Amino acid sequence: MSRRESPPPHSPPPPPLQHLRVPGEDRPERAEPLSDAEREIIQDTWGHVYKNCEDVGVSVLIRFFVNFPSAKQYFSQFQDMDDPEEMERSSQLRHHARRVMNAINSVVENLHDPEKVSAVLALVGKAHAIKHKVEPMYFKILSGVMLEVLAEDFPEFFTAEVQMVWTKLMGAVYWHVTGAYTEVGWLQVSSSAV
Repeated sequence: MSRRESPPPHSPPPPPLQHLRVPGEDRPERAEPLSDAEREIIQDTWGHVYKNCEDVGVSVLIRFFVNFPSAKQYFSQFQDMDDPEEMERSSQLRHHARRVMNAINSVVENLHDPEKVSAVLALVGKAHAIKHKVEPMYFKILSGVMLEVLAEDFPEFFTAEVQMVWTKLMGAVYWHVTGAYTEVGWLQVSSSAV
């Protein structure tokens, strides 16, 4: 090992990789609540998106699977599809896109009722942890992909300010979903598979 490759004698350990963190680790006490103005921004912009919910959802899932092909392992019905055009024609992918968009719609419609939002996201999180055994990091990745697609497909509505508000919402969604993973003992589930 050359001198250049050796670490400094007293360097702090590198920070943990964000995608390798365990749900609940360094978890804030709760997600930062949205203000009334932020809820209004989300509901207004979502109205434009939801008019085309299936097509937007399909665009989100195709980008997700093309950019993060390891996510396809959880979908036997389209895990072998590599061609975006084939994915776009897949009725199973369209069905899942509608489910994703309807879940987001349920959150947006109930932003005034935090307990309802929490219940909806707990169901999503528990199903993905217990039934589908999906690594929770994929929710964070999917949220980022969704924000990219919304900003590109609806630039007139997704200004920088609106994108910041949606980023805050997606952070809250991820917080609730990972809370459900922790609640069902995801650590035990995933460590037992090792």
